[in-house]
Amino acid sequence: MSGSSVSKVVVLMGGPSAERDVSLSSGGECAKALAGEGYDVVKIDAGSDLAERLKAEAPDVVFNALHGRWGEDGCVQGLLEWLQIPYTHSGVLASSLAMDKERAKETFRAAGLPVVASILADKDEVQAQHVMDPPYVVKPYNEGSSVGIYIVNDRANTPPKLASNMPDTVMVETYAPGRELTTTVMGDRALGVTDIITDGWYDYNAKYAEGGSRHIIPAKIPAEIEAACLDYALRAHSALGCRGVSRTDFRWDETRGLDGLIILETNTQPGMTPTSLAPEQGAHQGISFGQFCAWMVEDASCNR
Repeated sequence: MSGSSVSKVVVLMGGPSAERDVSLSSGGECAKALAGEGYDVVKIDAGSDLAERLKAEAPDVVFNALHGRWGEDGCVQGLLEWLQIPYTHSGVLASSLAMDKERAKETFRAAGLPVVASILADKDEVQAQHVMDPPYVVKPYNEGSSVGIYIVNDRANTPPKLASNMPDTVMVETYAPGRELTTTVMGDRALGVTDIITDGWYDYNAKYAEGGSRHIIPAKIPAEIEAACLDYALRAHSALGCRGVSRTDFRWDETRGLDGLIILETNTQPGMTPTSLAPEQGAHQGISFGQFCAWMVEDASCNR
């Protein structure tokens, strides 16, 4: 923190989204790391009194460790802009664009980035009939962390039965086979490519349950695919208007070479425990977890 004008940092965590528990974990780890870097750290579990609590604390910077809706979709970013408190990660527009999966795909297509075909459909219609030829994937169009994903395989005779808490409008997209790759962008730098190994789909449990997945970094992939992941992640970050740290997830069908690489989505609030994918890529580049968190604090601003 040498030479920094930032002293007091509020770490926002928890909140009301489906990813509350992950956010509490991320926020706790970030708060600990930032205290270790010499900042005065206050943790706030985001609730309906958030504006009043922030005004009472009067921090120099808010470290946004919220995940999912309200914390990742532009809502809390708008509040922080209104209060004129500098904050980490992406601003209002980039956050809302990235969280809306269909609009994010439209942005990627316009930037010449590869994505699979998808439609938005009524939940009841999706349960009544195949709205797309199998295999396909059904998921909420505005949640993160693979919450509520259904895979309909190519032999499925009937459409999926969706959980009652799925939104009225869902995204249905062509299933993309292959390996799960991911790249973190830190400012204007792509940090590397991780190959994520799971027994099945890289869903919420695979991401966060102990032993749910293994990370291989650097990924053992051809140089052409590695270069494309780094390039696509930077271009996705830029196309959405992201700031700070983002992470772009890919599927790669190695039987098709470069044509088999597609973007799944860009996450503007990636998981932030020391073993999460983004900090892990930072560590591979020699950036400690504390340094990674401190960089985000020093990068914070309004008008993002």
